[in-house]
Amino acid sequence: QVSVVESGGRYVQPGDSLMLSCSGSGRLWSFSSVGWFRQSPGKERELAATISWGGARTEYGDSVKGRFIISRDNVTKTVYLQMNSLNPADTAVYFCAADEDGTTPPSRSSWEYEHWGQGTQVTVSS
Repeated sequence: QVSVVESGGRYVQPGDSLMLSCSGSGRLWSFSSVGWFRQSPGKERELAATISWGGARTEYGDSVKGRFIISRDNVTKTVYLQMNSLNPADTAVYFCAADEDGTTPPSRSSWEYEHWGQGTQVTVSS
């Protein structure tokens, strides 16, 4: 069984940077794709970024491409989401999720991910 816990969400101003962390556990963690998804009130959950089990492949949502960077450290079982040039449209609850199938490239579909965290709130406002 894989479990994940997010941290790092907070209030920031437009143009700021922020890093989110996803701490994982379970023997299958290192073989799992890990994704960051986000959801705003009234909107569907969308992909921010995802990374393959070994870190070689990444996928990004169109709205964050060029601004966000996903990375992982399988020794510490942590996946990071570095978010730059934040704007109010990035305001959302950010969820970390693990896909035990560990496909390459990692899946862009939230329904492929079996294990989800509780989410961490990111608010971008002046």
